[in-house]
Amino acid sequence: MKQDNRLFQLRKMKWLALALLVAMAVLFVVSRLYGRTGIWAWIGAFSEAAMIGALADWFAVVAIFRHPLKLPIPRTAIIPENKDKIAENLAVFIRDNFLSRETMTMRMRDWDPARRIANWLSSRENADFLADKVVRVLIGALAFVDDQRVGKLMRNAIYRNLEELDLGNLIGQLMDVLTHNNQHQALLDVGLRRISSVLDEPGTRKQLATVIIEVSRREYPKLIKMLGLVMDTEEFGIRVAGTLVESIQLWLHDIGRDPNHPRRRQFDELASRFIGKLKSDPEYHARIEGWKRQFLGTPVVAEYFETLWVQFRKWMQRDAAGDDSEMKHRLSRTFRRFGRWVLENPSMTESINDQIVMMTGAMSEEIRSTVSQHIVLTVRNWDSRSMVRELELSVGKDLQFIRINGTLVGGIIGVALHAVVLLFPM
Repeated sequence: MKQDNRLFQLRKMKWLALALLVAMAVLFVVSRLYGRTGIWAWIGAFSEAAMIGALADWFAVVAIFRHPLKLPIPRTAIIPENKDKIAENLAVFIRDNFLSRETMTMRMRDWDPARRIANWLSSRENADFLADKVVRVLIGALAFVDDQRVGKLMRNAIYRNLEELDLGNLIGQLMDVLTHNNQHQALLDVGLRRISSVLDEPGTRKQLATVIIEVSRREYPKLIKMLGLVMDTEEFGIRVAGTLVESIQLWLHDIGRDPNHPRRRQFDELASRFIGKLKSDPEYHARIEGWKRQFLGTPVVAEYFETLWVQFRKWMQRDAAGDDSEMKHRLSRTFRRFGRWVLENPSMTESINDQIVMMTGAMSEEIRSTVSQHIVLTVRNWDSRSMVRELELSVGKDLQFIRINGTLVGGIIGVALHAVVLLFPM
């Protein structure tokens, strides 16, 4: 529809320019018939110069797009004859003026991409939209996956990584991290407090008393019978349990209060010795490797790893198909939190912008080269007739004004020359 309208406007302007030329020709003929005297001399001078101007500008306008009257006149059909040169010059112009490193980085920084993206993500509607698209793409990709083959590949990958993993050394390094800056002593304090709180519970004392009586009856039956003659064995057990708990509590409190307690030093030595063996003792390594191989060789473990992917995929498909998808909700919340976090931290916004600007600058040369080559190849591959037709529809209407202006300006010049001849006769 738009092209039809442009074609109509172009034809309209062509007919108008042609009509003006025909009018000038009629005036010229009429002025000749009246002998070119008086006012007709002025009209004749105007119409004669106007025709020359109209024809000259018609030739110039037509020569841009095609050969006038289909005659192979040199330096005509400028656009189709110079298509390759135009492509190269256009590519260079766009490359140097729009895709320079300085221009691209300046525009990118002015655009403030981090804040724009964060603002967009902060909207629940946008975050939900993006989460839905991500999940759709993921589920669509899963539809092309061979479950059995992927399951085997996953199992093999897990097995291969576990077999290559030095588990003893890894555990030793992990323990190193846990004991850094005496963090294991803090863990010991937590354990002491937990044991103390458990011992303070009434149920613990009662259970401990029961155990004491049972062991005493089994190991020392005669003593318990004699004791039963003078007092209740249940009460005896509770008293012994209470005394035992109080003693243990005092001992635990001593360890907790004294950072140099012998038991703490003993715990340090035990942890250090254990970590050292994990990291360097071949016997420990061999034992751990044996446990690992035994674990990997269990049929149930192999089956579990092989079916892990299938189970995970089915869960994802069920979740995505539901109206209340957990994956979509979680993704949406993550996007929104990230957007708000960036907006609330100007330093983070600036850092992200700096990284994007840096990446833009680093990629500028590649972008310039790629875009330039694309422009050159695209223009060169254009059909000459189609290209000329499109350009003529785009600017041809305005070019017809050149013909109209040429007609009128030529006529004015003709009148001016006629006046000069009358004022300065030869």
